Amino acid sequence: MPSSASEPTATPAPAFDDAPIGVFDSGFGGLTVARELAKALPRESIVYLGDSARCPYGPRTLQEVDGFVQQIGGWLVDRGVKMVVIACNTATAAGLAHAQRTFPVPVIGVVEPGARAAAHATRNNRVGVVATKATVESNVYTRAIRHLDAGITVFSTATPRFVEIAEQGIRMAEGPLENYTSLASKVYIRPAFEEIAREYLEPLRRAGVDTLVLGCTHFPLLKALIGGVMGREVTLISSSTEAARDVAEILARRGAYARADHEARYEFYTTGDDLEEFRGFGSRVFREPIDTVAHVDLA
Repeated sequence: MPSSASEPTATPAPAFDDAPIGVFDSGFGGLTVARELAKALPRESIVYLGDSARCPYGPRTLQEVDGFVQQIGGWLVDRGVKMVVIACNTATAAGLAHAQRTFPVPVIGVVEPGARAAAHATRNNRVGVVATKATVESNVYTRAIRHLDAGITVFSTATPRFVEIAEQGIRMAEGPLENYTSLASKVYIRPAFEEIAREYLEPLRRAGVDTLVLGCTHFPLLKALIGGVMGREVTLISSSTEAARDVAEILARRGAYARADHEARYEFYTTGDDLEEFRGFGSRVFREPIDTVAHVDLA
C-alpha cells in the first residue's frame, strides 16, 4: 500500500568518505594548517606536500605560482584526495579560482577564512594584514575583507623576514631534539628578531588596527612575538586555524567526514632533496613526530 502523508519518511543514512585531505604549501609553513586540521578533525587522513625545491613563492610572479598550484593540485587529486587545501597565502592569491574551476574536488585557500574571521572580529573597522610581498601586492586580503564589509579599512604590510625568523627561531629553540612535543610550541626569539618585528609592525600600531591577520602560514609560529609587539588589545587572526574550521564545515555539508572508527594516516612529501631536514623541522611545526618523508619530483 502507498504510504500516507502522515507517515514519517525514512532518514537517509549519513554518508562518509575516508579518503584523505590534500594539503600543500611552498615548504614547511603549511604544516601549521595540517596541524590545525589534525587537531580539529582527528579521524581525517592527510596527504601533505611541501614544494621546498621552489620555495619561497613570495618573490615569484602570480602567474608562475598559479602554474605550481595546477601541478601540485593535480598530483594530489591523482592520489585520491577528497579536498585540496592550498595552505599558502601566495598560492591562494595566485591560483585558488583557477584550481576551483579545474579540479573535481572542493578546493579552499587560507585567505577567505582569515578575512572572514577578521571582518567579524574587528570593533573599530581597522584591520591589519602582515604577509609576504606577493600576497600584499595582490591586494587579495583587502578585497576579501572589504567584500564582506566595505566599511573596513585594511592596512597591509609586507613582512618578508618573518618567514626567516620563524624558521631560525624553531631551529634555535632549546631542548632535546627528539622531544618534538616540547619544542613544537617554542620559537627562540633573539633580541634582533624583536627589533625587526617592531620595525615591521609600528605602522600598523600607528594606524590603530584592533585586528591583525597573520597572512602567511609561517606566522602563527610567531604569535607570541607579534602579539607582544601589537599588545593584548589587538586580536590576532590565524589563517591556519580559520582554514581548518572551513574544512570541517565543508565536510559536514557534503556528508564527507571519515567514519568514526577510521584511523587517520598522515603522509608527507617534499620536492626538496633534504628529507631529514624536512622530517626534523616539520615534526616541530606539525607538533607530532614525522616518521617518514618521501621525495616527489614535479619538474
